[in-house]
Amino acid sequence: MANDLDDPDYAAFAWARFRWLLKIMAGVSAVAALVALGGIWWWVGTMNWIIAAATLGGVGGSVMLGGALMALVFLSNGSGHDAAVDTFNADRDPGRDARK
Repeated sequence: MANDLDDPDYAAFAWARFRWLLKIMAGVSAVAALVALGGIWWWVGTMNWIIAAATLGGVGGSVMLGGALMALVFLSNGSGHDAAVDTFNADRDPGRDARK
């Protein structure tokens, strides 16, 4: 089985793994946002709902974005796309081996 998203079976496996990573990161981002909100509440006390919403969105969104980008890196590497780009670039740049 080739690690290529052109293969329907492997593509289904790779995208299922990507969605699984996103689900895990959604949970991690929710926990991180709630911990941040709890820390601000403990440090400052009661807060306006706008501050609470901004904290939840900012912390949760940042952690989720980082997780989604890392999941895309794993998808790209695991599907063989990174190796294909290296091969393509090696053909276009003859001096590449001399720089290593």
